Amino acid sequence: MSVRESFNPESYELDKNFRLTRFAELKGTGCKVPQDVLQKLLETLQENHYQEDEQFLGAVMPRLGIGMDTCVIPLRHGGLSLVQTTDYIYPIVDDPYMMGRIACANVLSDLYAMGVTECDNMLMLLGVSNKMSEKERDKTVLNPWVVMGGVATTVCQPNEFIMPDNAVPGDVLVLTKPLGTQVAVAVHQWLDIPEKWNKIKLVVTQEDVELAYHEAMMNMARLNRTAAGLMHTFNAHAATDITGFGILGHAQTLARQQRSEVSFVIHNLPVLAKMAAVSKACGNMFGLMHGTCPETSGGLLICLPREQAARFCAEIKSPKYGEGHQAWIIGIVEKGNRTARIIDKPRIIEVAPQAATQNVNPTPGATS
Repeated sequence: MSVRESFNPESYELDKNFRLTRFAELKGTGCKVPQDVLQKLLETLQENHYQEDEQFLGAVMPRLGIGMDTCVIPLRHGGLSLVQTTDYIYPIVDDPYMMGRIACANVLSDLYAMGVTECDNMLMLLGVSNKMSEKERDKTVLNPWVVMGGVATTVCQPNEFIMPDNAVPGDVLVLTKPLGTQVAVAVHQWLDIPEKWNKIKLVVTQEDVELAYHEAMMNMARLNRTAAGLMHTFNAHAATDITGFGILGHAQTLARQQRSEVSFVIHNLPVLAKMAAVSKACGNMFGLMHGTCPETSGGLLICLPREQAARFCAEIKSPKYGEGHQAWIIGIVEKGNRTARIIDKPRIIEVAPQAATQNVNPTPGATS
């Protein structure tokens, strides 16, 4: 992904102090209803998760548990299914163009988690803050907060999507984007807040923060489509995308979906460079080391056969897919009771920014 110049509000005839994130009291995906509360609210919608697949108009209707990424609905046209998802988020970066790309990628990611690589229809939603001036908001729907999201829809044959329920003992867990985006965007905003910046400036430099923020922004805007395609090539058994409930929350949801009695054990956490140290300096207020830190437009967590995982990780780095794609083996699938956990002292993999050798312009007005 090519390097984009830092957003300059004055280039768009806006005040130099314009920050899109200041119109979002609710931040990114970190404002979700707690996962356990949401689970209780929805659990009555599906009485018996493990019952056999149902018949619908003569076709097998796959059973997707609550909390999964998409719906899969067999159509009356033989052999075809509608795969659809909807999602929305609040601004977490200040560049409106990049925020739009991130919002789009975040919606599409739910399709990619099913191994779907083609989207037939994408509808985007934008609501802008009623606190914005006429120049800042143009003409669109007003809302108490800026909100961006949409609906992604595709029609698939059975071989075009992968049901997320076939993990078996011996599989390994692969992650396709580093963690720590929420930490990176938060501390980037702290550059303008001296009392917060002073808490972490001994463990991270302004340059470190700028690089992590830029890397997080580019990662969030990058589609998971390549990984979705390779899920078919390397015989993936299940997958989900990592977003607002953090890697542990989404791993637990995926584990509950499995037909076999398995559990997921995570040993490694790939994290944006310096963000683990920042999280520790903040008393782990972000929950990064515990796997509960929210991510936005995160990577895919994929269950792969052990013999295919290393090949998947090597293939996704190929130049033919463009720059920026990485993947890490982070854990195992073992016999268990459909749970997921992170070991007590996971290995932190520091992921250096792709743009480390390129100039990243500092944020206007940032504190040194």
